[in-house]
Amino acid sequence: MIKKIILSAVLFITTISAQTIGDIIQPINLSESNPVTVLLSDLFYAKDCSDAEFYDNQSVNVSYDKLSMNLTLPPKENMSGLHLVEFTLDAKNYFISVILRKVKNYKFTYKTWETPEKVNLFGQFNSWNRQNVPMTKVESGLFEVEIPLDPGRYEYKFFIDGKEIIDSLNPIIVPNGMGDYNSVRIIEQAKEDKVYLHNLGLETTEKHLFTDYFFESGKRGDVVNRHNVVVLLDNYLLPEKHISLARNTIRIMLDKETLGGDHTLRVAVNKEGNVTNFQTLMFHNGVPMSNAGKRTHYDNIIYSIMIDRFYDGDTTINNPAQHPELSYKANYQGGDLKGIIDKIEEGYFDNLGINTFWISPIVDNTNKAFREYPEPHRYFTGYHGYWPVSSTEVEEKFGTMELAKELVKKAEETGIEVLLDLVANHVHEGHPLWKTARDWFGKLELPDGKLNLRLWDEQRLTTWFEPYMPSFDYEGSHEALEFMTDNAVWWLKKTGAYGFRHDAVKHVPNSFWRTLTWKIKEEIEIPINKKVYQIGETFGGFDLISSYVNNGQLSSQFNFNLYDVALPVFLYPENSFEMLDLTMMKTFQVYGVNHLMGNLADSHDKNRYMAYADGDLELNSGQAIEIGWTNSPQVDNPSSYDKLKLHLAYILTIPGVPFIYYGDEIGMTGAADPDNRRMMGFGDDLNSYEKQTLEDVSKLIHLRKNHSALRYGDFYTLQADKNIYAYIRSDMNERILTLINKSDDRQKVDLALPRIYKLTKATDLLSGKESEVKKGKLSVVVEEIGYRILMIE
Repeated sequence: MIKKIILSAVLFITTISAQTIGDIIQPINLSESNPVTVLLSDLFYAKDCSDAEFYDNQSVNVSYDKLSMNLTLPPKENMSGLHLVEFTLDAKNYFISVILRKVKNYKFTYKTWETPEKVNLFGQFNSWNRQNVPMTKVESGLFEVEIPLDPGRYEYKFFIDGKEIIDSLNPIIVPNGMGDYNSVRIIEQAKEDKVYLHNLGLETTEKHLFTDYFFESGKRGDVVNRHNVVVLLDNYLLPEKHISLARNTIRIMLDKETLGGDHTLRVAVNKEGNVTNFQTLMFHNGVPMSNAGKRTHYDNIIYSIMIDRFYDGDTTINNPAQHPELSYKANYQGGDLKGIIDKIEEGYFDNLGINTFWISPIVDNTNKAFREYPEPHRYFTGYHGYWPVSSTEVEEKFGTMELAKELVKKAEETGIEVLLDLVANHVHEGHPLWKTARDWFGKLELPDGKLNLRLWDEQRLTTWFEPYMPSFDYEGSHEALEFMTDNAVWWLKKTGAYGFRHDAVKHVPNSFWRTLTWKIKEEIEIPINKKVYQIGETFGGFDLISSYVNNGQLSSQFNFNLYDVALPVFLYPENSFEMLDLTMMKTFQVYGVNHLMGNLADSHDKNRYMAYADGDLELNSGQAIEIGWTNSPQVDNPSSYDKLKLHLAYILTIPGVPFIYYGDEIGMTGAADPDNRRMMGFGDDLNSYEKQTLEDVSKLIHLRKNHSALRYGDFYTLQADKNIYAYIRSDMNERILTLINKSDDRQKVDLALPRIYKLTKATDLLSGKESEVKKGKLSVVVEEIGYRILMIE
């Protein structure tokens, strides 16, 4: 009897301790020049990785340090393309995709008559690090360096003995927003390097599910064979018996009985060092996720609300700060949690079509006005929520904790999930922690006597935003890290919210985000089966922004790399959509096609898109702050509303998660903070153009909400030139064609659609108008500053 009890206990312990990796392990991009090292917990969640074993690999020198859990992956000589690294955990075999794309080196040259001591190259390709790309002196006055670059658009400068200098040999320059210019270099992709894997649809039988694909190559006569095809179901390699080929058509067979629960199928082709896109299909109980009635983060359409500036639902709690030098623009204006609830109950958000809120911080802020450090030293209040003086109290001018919980509940009842805004980088000097735990914070004065203020890159992890906003020193205080991550989880549990928008992510070390995400998984996601979405705000290059995006840290960040290219392309006729498309491809290379990065036209930290569209602001002119204070933009040109809608049509039809900043839907304008945070208007407050914009933007949002290809589909570029951007998104349900025309003239666009799709007609999803597709050819007229979104079948 005793033996039976012991045996049962052992079996029970073994069962509960066995781990299955639930995260989809994302591909790792390798580097020819430097070994890539990743922390295993950034790849997937597992309680214990001590018994993880990695196997030798023909293409990669795999090295795993069990103590640090660091996986190092230097590629072997002549390796290129897509390869798989195999490992075991708890006696189960898994596979990690690693990709090395052969990247060409490009030379940069600096000429001068002077004799500088130090010459460095810096730009978007190295997150504007002024030190890590030194240039070599070739001869007197001539310095050179070669660096590997993917196809794309890159802004850069030279750093010469402490001074920033543009490239005098390159005539292409753009304003940088700081009163100076950056040089621009565009690297184009060679046509023969282009490969693509098309989705041809799905078939089901009683026992099996079949998915079909077609391999397209820029090389004539390029034929795929079985060893070129990589198929992963979750993180397992699918056996070859499930794969069949007919020239360049690939069929995958899955057994329905193995598809209970959630699964992800990924298919790619690796041919002579060139790697296609991954075709990704998510299932729930054997049904594509888009048809299964189960919501995922890919379904998010997020509406960003600055609480104080949205709607005043309870005038009895209004209590603006008093100061003789404080402007109304920088003071509390009355918006509150009750106001958001009122608009939920009125059906405003149902009509608009969004399904997620990102609300500004609700934590209690100081009641006083404080002077901004930079000249001209204007006074501000904490109306925005980013000056916390408490860790647990709700700002009384917004409401109470009970009202916050009611907001989350009311939103949930209408299909809206709420994201809180977490301020983890700093507190206000009025916060009790500044008095009781001062050793948790960094020093305002640096050893050389210089103030550690707004040194965004030089002192990235410790710099203060203002002299009255102490910044945490998480690397120097484990107690601070534990307290603040516990506090973040407490807010999710207390309010019932579905995730966070994180402020100032790059100023907080990765260890903080790893600890927070671990706790969220342990205390929320796993116990109650609730997926938490976390999106961060980081300004920098692809390398810096992406370093926080993985299964062990954040779900995503705002895609400012794409945003920074989209604005000049949409706003200025001389810039081609080709630049934007190259950056789109770079985005896919870094995050995958089916990613969760945030796409936006503007935000509370960015100038309103309408101010650019209407000609009140020039990109990166450096004048937006003063214009906002002294000459606030007003919309003068009706066509500017069309320009805004054009940009939102793009935002709402590309991969990633779209964000609508409150007021975008009515064409609100505004320069820099606080002018970009005006009080929202509704109903009779709107003019006829604003009402029409609201109607048109709502239709666009509903299109994304109702068409799964716009949320789960792939991305295939048909045309990207000076005026037109045309692309197809396909999933297993449908194909959607989007055409964007930014020119002031109507455009007749003749498109060659993939013949393999066997299309016969195109239906405009907004007007219902049908057009015939003949032998893969489609002619479409797109009005000036207009867009067409068509179902093709």
